[in-house]
Amino acid sequence: METRFLETFLTVVESGSISEGARRSNLTPAGVTQRLRALEAEIGVPLLVRAGRGVTATRAGSRVAERARPLLRACRDLTAGLDDDVLAGELRLGAVTTAAIGLLPDLMVALRAGHPGIEIRLHPGRSNELYAKVLDAELDAAMIVQPGFGVPKTCGWLGIRAEPLIVLVPDRLRGADPFAVLAAEPFIRYDERSWGGKLAGDYLRARRIRPREIFELETLDAIAVLVNKGLGVSLVPDWAPPWPSGLSLARLPVPGAPLRHVGLLWQRASVRIGIINAVVEQFAAPA
Repeated sequence: METRFLETFLTVVESGSISEGARRSNLTPAGVTQRLRALEAEIGVPLLVRAGRGVTATRAGSRVAERARPLLRACRDLTAGLDDDVLAGELRLGAVTTAAIGLLPDLMVALRAGHPGIEIRLHPGRSNELYAKVLDAELDAAMIVQPGFGVPKTCGWLGIRAEPLIVLVPDRLRGADPFAVLAAEPFIRYDERSWGGKLAGDYLRARRIRPREIFELETLDAIAVLVNKGLGVSLVPDWAPPWPSGLSLARLPVPGAPLRHVGLLWQRASVRIGIINAVVEQFAAPA
């Protein structure tokens, strides 16, 4: 059985679409369909069924997916770390959006220069989701917001960036009092399902500030665009650039602002610990 076909099948199941699975696998939809048909023919049962405009796993397909995930992880781990003199192999790295855009590109350039055999497979997501995937060994490491609780001793943590909360306002409000702004202007809330959004929500509650909320958004870039349009203000971490271009915004410092800490989480016992250590060393090195 071709492990590549199983990987393609899992990608389609996770994305819910053959076209999206093809994009993620760098294949054509026809190529993906051919692999899926070959896999179904070998296993002997249908694995996928149409669901609206997408696809979903059949009952048998769900069982195959459940068994295939640890099998594929074991296959990838088979050759990891065999050559102590050469760092090479795949690193399954999760990253929140701001880290993927603002922190990860420089890391990838540096790793490619020093260790061309390392291949990073990026998995975007929320901090809480990526945290769970590292603990379950679905990811080797993740660039996430530091949780509000201690990480297990089986994991390593390296702080990379500390981001104070700021009140983000249109440029016309530059220099205004941040508390007056939060009390008077329409408020765009940073979704509290994210750990950064929860940090902002906790700060507002501790200060007994009840802004006039009009929107709640998960993406910081989208919040910045709406603030630029004059639709409201927001309390957000001062995240790593680049920010959306062409915006006229001002950042108002917040008294007693807590920090959103962004860092790297990894499993200490990972078979890819050599590659992970190279990433840790790169982030820990002086700029």
